[in-house]
Amino acid sequence: MSEPVLRRAVRAEWGLLFRTLWSGLRTKKLLAIPMTIAAVLLTSLFQFIQNQSWGYQFIQNIGSVQADEHLWLALLRTPLSLFVPALDLPVWGALAQILLVFGICEICLGRTRTLLIAYAATLAGTMYARIGIWLGPDNPIGLPPTDAFVHDTGPSAAVVGLGIFVCWVYRAWFTCALVVLSMVYEIVFIKNNLAGREHIAAVVVLLVLCGVWEVMHRRRKPRGEQRVSGGYGL
Repeated sequence: MSEPVLRRAVRAEWGLLFRTLWSGLRTKKLLAIPMTIAAVLLTSLFQFIQNQSWGYQFIQNIGSVQADEHLWLALLRTPLSLFVPALDLPVWGALAQILLVFGICEICLGRTRTLLIAYAATLAGTMYARIGIWLGPDNPIGLPPTDAFVHDTGPSAAVVGLGIFVCWVYRAWFTCALVVLSMVYEIVFIKNNLAGREHIAAVVVLLVLCGVWEVMHRRRKPRGEQRVSGGYGL
């Protein structure tokens, strides 16, 4: 009896990714994701501190980014801004995103690539906010001046970028397209705000990085060489 179509589709979409993930967890267990665990603990700590009367301003000073600030200050705060939960969203959402997506990427892409992609996606949103405000609300990709004072924190842009990149590398094309389309749907039908537009900026930058990775990968690999488990030798 032939294998069911759905099972074949799932295996083609996530087979290589799942094998790499399972191998890492089976051999190292939680030691496979020390960076992810540290990120979850750091986010929890920041959430606790910013909910204290004495800690809110401290967290804003070290990890909250606004487009009206000097660029150098925003760049200094951007790395920590990934781990400062957004004030208008439940913290469990940020923790779940970090644990799931950062954990998968730490195993499948490695810690360094995971951090670089996360930072690139977050930085894309941060820079877009400044460009969009400069363009103004009359421009299709512009932003209103009031967005300059919006607190820009949380891991969502990083999660979007990591999701796109790991799906691209592991050839999970349907999932990659679903992430991209969901971000477009978000901005068109749910919330056309600063956060939604920053997600689109992260999508654009990560698709460019995926294209660069593809070109570099094809140049490294001899033509016809079989792909290896573990995400093309990452």
